[in-house]
Amino acid sequence: MKTIKIPSFLHDVFGLEQNILHLLVIIAFGISLPIILFIQYPILFSSLPLWKSIIAILLITDIAAGFIANFTKSTNNFYAKRPKNRWICIAIHFHVIIVAYALNMELISSIIVWAFTIISAIIINLLKGFSSQIFWAGVLISIGITGIILFSADTAELLIIQILFLLKVVFSFAVDHYDT
Repeated sequence: MKTIKIPSFLHDVFGLEQNILHLLVIIAFGISLPIILFIQYPILFSSLPLWKSIIAILLITDIAAGFIANFTKSTNNFYAKRPKNRWICIAIHFHVIIVAYALNMELISSIIVWAFTIISAIIINLLKGFSSQIFWAGVLISIGITGIILFSADTAELLIIQILFLLKVVFSFAVDHYDT
């Protein structure tokens, strides 16, 4: 499949070069999720100031697109070769809290999901190079999703966002899928 070189300011998202089909899927999913949420839950956005809606839409797009992008060989290898970048990226992922704030949703549950996600991502990142990395990521994802469903999200919208955030940071990002 044909690849294209990615501009340097997008390397953290797509890696150095990306398969064109993969790039299209990443963009499509990233754009589709906030549109679907907007259509399915119009009241969620209609009662907000425009700036809050824009922030929420941009961060939801980032969560969705990043979730898919991190599974690509290009993005995976970019971070595998730059461990410092991976640590920085884990540290700055507090999107779920900002989205909850922007959408006037439950902040406490999002803070708990964020904390669990970051601690889990740190553990999984420390397991890089160990054959059990994917197993432990699966364990932590299972615990996280169960906790979110049982104790956290009080609306379907927040449930979707929190679960995708958890999956993105712990499994699609912190795991080295191509063992580079």
